[in-house]
Amino acid sequence: MTTEVKQGPRERLLEAAATLTYRDGVGIGVEALCKAAGVSKRSMYQLFGSKDELLAASLERRTSAYTGALLPAADDDRSPRERILHVFAEVEAQSGAPEFYGCPFLAAQIELKDRSHPASRVAHQVKENLTAFFRAEAERGGASDPGLLARQLSLVFDGGSARAGIGADQLTGLLAPTVITLLDATGMR
Repeated sequence: MTTEVKQGPRERLLEAAATLTYRDGVGIGVEALCKAAGVSKRSMYQLFGSKDELLAASLERRTSAYTGALLPAADDDRSPRERILHVFAEVEAQSGAPEFYGCPFLAAQIELKDRSHPASRVAHQVKENLTAFFRAEAERGGASDPGLLARQLSLVFDGGSARAGIGADQLTGLLAPTVITLLDATGMR
């Protein structure tokens, strides 16, 4: 006999915020968030202080699962080139899901527009970490300009993710050739 552990109000709010803001955007109202979580507004404000804090905590909570699904393990023995291609293969696979709306961190930054917003700061750090991953792999792989390549790869990642997220393009057969062209142009191994 298994006993199901019921989530507390904090966890339910974080889950509701993650689901609803990804699907409907960060403009989702407090009332809708609280209703989806089965939590009163009073409880939400006691737990988080503001909707902004809830949004930031929700994004922070998603970070490890997001990067864990996207990035290869640190002890992965593939070449730097293969490790970079892995990231794009993952986003391509994710983009095929009907509930794919692009990168949740990029979407939050675009919608919020305020770089000092707590959720925007969390999202910015996630995006910076992805660029840092690309740079480290580019350095290990002997790219002629690792910093530029990392920025280019981030641009392809965000652009592809955004286009797939709005239904403007399908990433299958598009990302890998684009990334390979960039890697080849920089002498990446």
